[in-house]
Amino acid sequence: MSDIPTRTLPSGDELPLVGFGTWALEEESLDGAVRAALDAGYGHLDTAEGYRNEAELGEVLAEYDREEVFLTSKVSPEHLNYNSVIEACEDSLERLGTDYLDLYLIHWPNPAISLRETLSAMAKLHDRGLIRNVGVSNFSAYQLSCAHHVADVPIAVNQIEFHPYFQRPDLVEYCRESDTVVEAAAPLARGALFDDEIVTELAETYDRSPAQIVLKWAVDQGIVVLPKSNSPAHVRENLALFDWELDADDAARLDALDRDDPVYDTPAHDWT
Repeated sequence: MSDIPTRTLPSGDELPLVGFGTWALEEESLDGAVRAALDAGYGHLDTAEGYRNEAELGEVLAEYDREEVFLTSKVSPEHLNYNSVIEACEDSLERLGTDYLDLYLIHWPNPAISLRETLSAMAKLHDRGLIRNVGVSNFSAYQLSCAHHVADVPIAVNQIEFHPYFQRPDLVEYCRESDTVVEAAAPLARGALFDDEIVTELAETYDRSPAQIVLKWAVDQGIVVLPKSNSPAHVRENLALFDWELDADDAARLDALDRDDPVYDTPAHDWT
């Protein structure tokens, strides 16, 4: 973990620029993948109650030093009223076998429940020491602005879909202006970028994998990336981003790939 660059959160905590995502990883696939990640040097794991794998993740974490892992989970949108947020966090902690979360996110906004109420519960969890940092996920710039306005604890992170095909410049710029770290969920567009002509050409030029090219492009912008893989070799590759440089002209070629084309954050989720 000490060799991975970090972003400093408002609390002073350091968030590693590369984390290991666990969406759609269950049981045996999660066990092997997470062990490979932790053994490779990842110090940042991302899960959610909605992923339904917290208990399995907790079993793996029990064999490692908890203090060496920056652990994130998320509360589901149906649990955003005050009491449900508290209960959901306590349940996540029990499943994960830990006394605290380094970061707790609102997984999706829910316009039927007061954001002020949700964030008041998050502040209570923070005051109790159950969570160290508060964040959101899949929030638009407007929703994030509202969260900043009503939050008693700084909104440290907005985890969003972000990759060369879906760059969201206005949202990313607002996050930077408001000192909110951007985390890239689906940073590889769930594999859609692996066959892109520009990406594959750059991979050959740099003698790197397509995934490394795309992840390097993101971390060079200060974006925290959360790739996942079942392959131990790919898990290690995805962490090997900081001993080589991506030329500015080549990064600009990736910038030019923006299509405003999401793989999961579709207009159906835009409740602004």
